[in-house]
Amino acid sequence: MPKFLLVEDSPIVVKIIKHLTKDTPELTCDVASNRAEAEALIEKNLEQYYAALVDLNLPDAPDGEVVDYCISKALPTIVLTGNFDEEKRIEIQKKRVVDYIVKESRFSYEYAVKLLMRLHKNKDISILVVDDSSTSRKHIANLLKSQLYKVETADDGDTALEMLASKPEIKMVITDFNMPRMNGFELVKEVRKQVDKNDLIIIGLSADGDHALSAKFIKNGANDFLKKPFSHEEFNCRVMHNIENMEFTQTMRQLAFQDYASTMPNKRFFFEEGEAAVIKARKEKRECQIAILSIDKLDKLQDEYGIDTPDLIMRELAGALASAFSRFKYARLNDGEVGVILSGIQLEQAERLMNGLIEKIEDHIMLINGQSVQTTLSVGLTTISKETLLQNYREADNLLYSARKNGGNQLAM
Repeated sequence: MPKFLLVEDSPIVVKIIKHLTKDTPELTCDVASNRAEAEALIEKNLEQYYAALVDLNLPDAPDGEVVDYCISKALPTIVLTGNFDEEKRIEIQKKRVVDYIVKESRFSYEYAVKLLMRLHKNKDISILVVDDSSTSRKHIANLLKSQLYKVETADDGDTALEMLASKPEIKMVITDFNMPRMNGFELVKEVRKQVDKNDLIIIGLSADGDHALSAKFIKNGANDFLKKPFSHEEFNCRVMHNIENMEFTQTMRQLAFQDYASTMPNKRFFFEEGEAAVIKARKEKRECQIAILSIDKLDKLQDEYGIDTPDLIMRELAGALASAFSRFKYARLNDGEVGVILSGIQLEQAERLMNGLIEKIEDHIMLINGQSVQTTLSVGLTTISKETLLQNYREADNLLYSARKNGGNQLAM
């Protein structure tokens, strides 16, 4: 597992950092108390380290020599120092360190740990830089790479739109205002026709003297704005702040769409995301099916094994359902029912998928409150042909009723 290198001669500081990271597996570290130990560890384990947290002044490296060494090895480096010196800070920032932190309080160490966690996460985040100036593009890309972001670049708005269409993993666009063919405002407008502010961050940039530019960018759909020239620290803070806001929003959205007991998506997710999947399938002229699955004889199982039996069974089946429906939108609708939108497949394919799942569940033995339990599924399946998702849901539900009435453990379509 990747880890960071802590270079610090103070046992108290080492103890604080270890305490702050002890409950976070992603933040394991090796410790060096001097330059010689740090260089030996880096030479031996460089590929294992994703970052270094380094004291600026060590007994055998009083002028930041270890910082220079880490940078020479392309190791993202966070600098710790006991004294604030503006000239030294400017000198250190020119070396492309991740950040420069003064050991003033517990908050300083908490911020350092937050940065380490951010660096660990950044490796999975792609950012697109759009600027017609190759110098500016390279400068911004280098700032982002120093924070371990994946970076894509485009020299105009048209290219940026093509890249966004082909690379859905991009989470942020940083765009200049003055560009040929399509300026920053026009790019923002085009992007916002397709992607919401909570799913793709846009930060506008400009060296223009118009003080209204920031408001114009944000009113057109940007999340933030920076005026050129900007400081290294301001840029990194704005990017990090916007990424964290997006992650928080997505976490809240996930919680709102999750069934707490089973960890599966919930009914709200089914009707909101399912409706979107149906609309998309219609637009792309692809077939779409809907299925409602139900645990057979759930009342009897609950009487026999306890009131929490529906939740326990759903939790047991969550893995099998996730595997079967990984390509589709599915959710727990109530105690014993699951709904699935099978977009992009024909009715015959959906039939085979459901019959295979019915057989798999029939053979599955669960442990419920210390007792071995087996259950079966009934399924109602139909092609989505009516106008609303609710109307199609009711048709599938009627078919489910027929399957259960005929003894269960079967598919009705």
